[in-house]
Formats: sequence, structure tokens, C-alpha cells
Amino acid sequence: MTVDTLYIELFQPYAQYRNPFTFYYAQTYPLPPKSTIVGMLQNAVGDWYGNKHGLDAWWSNLKISVHGGFESYFWNYQQLIKGDLYLKEGQLWNKVKVKKKIVERLVYNANGIKAQRTPVYQQELFNGRLFIFLRGDKDLLNEIKDALEKPKKVLYLGRSEDIIFIRKVEFEPAKSFTNVKGDLRLQYPTYLKADGFPIKNQKYPVYSIPVKVVFKNNGVPVKHKAEITKKTVREVDFKRVIYTGTDYPIILSGELSKVEFFDIDERKFLIIEEFGWL
Repeated sequence: MTVDTLYIELFQPYAQYRNPFTFYYAQTYPLPPKSTIVGMLQNAVGDWYGNKHGLDAWWSNLKISVHGGFESYFWNYQQLIKGDLYLKEGQLWNKVKVKKKIVERLVYNANGIKAQRTPVYQQELFNGRLFIFLRGDKDLLNEIKDALEKPKKVLYLGRSEDIIFIRKVEFEPAKSFTNVKGDLRLQYPTYLKADGFPIKNQKYPVYSIPVKVVFKNNGVPVKHKAEITKKTVREVDFKRVIYTGTDYPIILSGELSKVEFFDIDERKFLIIEEFGWL
């Protein structure tokens, strides 16, 4: 049985995939989490809230394997506006609590910045090549392929300023190996599900990454951006993953039932069926 696998190659000059478990500084994940990739794809096809064919029918069943990395990272010092932003009489205001009182201020006026700000060090990634594999509903994969080949808007991955440039989108066949023992050498870093993975050399960092995000009002999923209010609840599912790093062999303590192999433009990608698909 042939399984459809959509391959996406992209370039990203800058990125910041915020790790929500860091507080005094903003650490980035080394690769985009599944929820971030899904958000980019939903934006590309114009289906942010999964209304076309149902959230669970399409997006929740989409399998993703992400590979690649960035040339370097750096720390960016930023001053973030505190409080709630809103428009009033054509001007940008914010509300912030100061000494137990709610204070309203213009964000900018003739004398410059007026809103209260918080200094934060933000880790950012530079010059990235990402290789993303998708499996799921064939109609969804075809729609994603069309949307990425002929984008109707500027695409980004992560923050709205973190734009991406699509290099290639095509369906790719895979070869598979069964009963794999010993060790694996990956050409590019990737995420592997941590729970139950038979790894012997336990030296790799482990992250909890978001894999699914759903906005709800009173327990009901939001169907349009206009439905989002301050009372909207953002439900996030996290999964523990191993980040494999660059060019390190993975020494196994047990046996893997199936490993898939892709050979694309002289690049070699290994995806462990049980642990490599998020």
C-alpha cells in the first residue's frame, strides 16, 4: 500500500519559536513545533479554525516530521509593551495595572513612547533550512500543495515577521527498513517522541513542544477570529520530544520495527515510523 507523503523544503531568514516554559528570557525551540507548522499550513489554505472539513477530520490527523536547522542563533534585547492594547479614537492605547490601579496610556504621543514596557532578552534563530514531511488526508495534502506552490499571501512560520520562502513542494516515495538494531545516523536534526524511545546514549536535550492548539468559548471550539475575546480559552496539548542535534549517531538499546528512508536531491532523511511522526 502506497502512503502519500508531501515534502516541503523552505528557507527562513529569521525565526523565534517561543518556548512557553521560559520566563525571564524568551528561549526558542531549535525547530518549529507541530502546532506552529499546522498554524502556518492553516494560514496558507485559509482554514485557521478547521471549518472546511472539521478540525479532527483534517488537522488533528495530520502527521508531521520536521528536519533541518539554522546556521546560528543570537540574543535580541527587546522592550515589550505591558498590558492590554486597544484602539480609541484612531489612536493606540494600553491598559496596565500600576500599584493596584488600572492606568490608561497612549502607546505613543508627540514626545515618543509613553506605554510601560518590560525589557526581555529574546533568543532568535538565523538562516534556516527546513524540510517538512506531511501525511494525512489526500485532499488536504493536495490543497496544501496548491496553496504553497501559488501562495495568495505572505507566508510565515512562528511570528508574523518570520517569513518563509518555499523552495520545493512535491509528493515523495519512501523506502522502508524493518527490525532496525544498533545505531542510526541522521543527516539533519529532528524531533523524536521521547516516551518509550529505545535510546542508549541519553545525551540529547528533551523538550515539551505544543502539538495541538484549540481556542474555545465555554468549551466550544472557535470557528472564526471574530469569536475570540479576552475570555476565550487557549487549550494546548504538549508532547515530550528528543531533539537529536547535528550529525550524532543514535545508539539504540532495543529494536525499531520500521524506519522509512527518503532520498531527495542527494539529501537523506530517516523517519522512525513510531517515533518520528508527530
